[in-house]
Amino acid sequence: MKLGFYIILAAQFTSALADNALLFAAIALLKDLNSPAWHTPVLQEAFIFSYIVLAPFVGAFADSLPKGRVMFVSNNIKILGCVAMLFGVNPLIAYGLVGLGAAAYSPAKYGILTEYLPPDKLVLANSWMEGLTVAAIVLGAVVGGVLISPKIGGAMLLWWDVPFFNTGIDTAAELAIAIIVIVYGLAALFNLYIPRVALDHKPLSHSPAFLLSEFWHNQKLLWKDPLGQVSLGVTTLFWGTGATLRLIVLGWAAVALHYDMAHAAMLTAWVAVGIAIGSILAARFVKLEHSVKVLPIGIAMGLVVLIMIPVTNSTLAIWLLIAIGAMGGYFVVPMNALLQHRGHLLMGAGSSIAVQNFNENLSIFAML
Repeated sequence: MKLGFYIILAAQFTSALADNALLFAAIALLKDLNSPAWHTPVLQEAFIFSYIVLAPFVGAFADSLPKGRVMFVSNNIKILGCVAMLFGVNPLIAYGLVGLGAAAYSPAKYGILTEYLPPDKLVLANSWMEGLTVAAIVLGAVVGGVLISPKIGGAMLLWWDVPFFNTGIDTAAELAIAIIVIVYGLAALFNLYIPRVALDHKPLSHSPAFLLSEFWHNQKLLWKDPLGQVSLGVTTLFWGTGATLRLIVLGWAAVALHYDMAHAAMLTAWVAVGIAIGSILAARFVKLEHSVKVLPIGIAMGLVVLIMIPVTNSTLAIWLLIAIGAMGGYFVVPMNALLQHRGHLLMGAGSSIAVQNFNENLSIFAML
């Protein structure tokens, strides 16, 4: 792999790390504000709302500019959302602004892989991307859980204070968000060094009416393509159930294992460990042309989720979560690679990822 690929990975890792740590920091901020319980699921819906509403436009945006520049702008929008939280803007609104940045970031993040690498490297590249994303999820959950914990976060507040200057950072949640801003800044720095590649499938027009029409045309193209419809349908259901499961695990851990918020957040990291394992195995054993052969693994994964219901032992819960993650990683990485390959051939990398994001996040929105 070329050096540019590893810069892309570094940019993705740091941005994903901040994304996942921010979720737990934002939930903790809601608790500090004594917000109603229903605000927690709405928080995630506010994040994904932009993925759905802006899907017709972010794909064209990603295809009309160098992907590194798109990622740089997107990370700065995320920073703006974090700063808004620190300045007292309603967390639901501010987190929605972060979601806007994430919605613009995603088509560029995956789209650059199909432009920068040959098709025979896509499964391997996706395994690296998913593996590092999962590592960021693991570390993000751990970092988020640690920073919001009263013991560690409270201790860090002592050295954060500057003599004779009021930083406005008074709680562990606010400190966590401030640190996350720095991580987003590091990701934006990496974005500046992402190699530029020739633009393909540049939009013929930037008028909203044309982009909407083109988006729905692309939707029909992918859903009518035999391989496209399988991979798109599978990833849509996978990420919808996955996002829902993450919130369910937080509540389940409190009831079944008697965990507090910080420990429950760290528990979700074990799923990510499993996904990393599954991603590595998929890169080793699954070729792009054989991607559909992993479908039975998805069925098995659903059965293991059902086994979790009566579990009250934390060790057994961890092993089952790792198993669920491993099957998920082995299952979704080839599906993602297949979908990106078909989308790149049919309409362009950014536009195909925007279609994928629309369907996946509509699924998440409905299931939450």
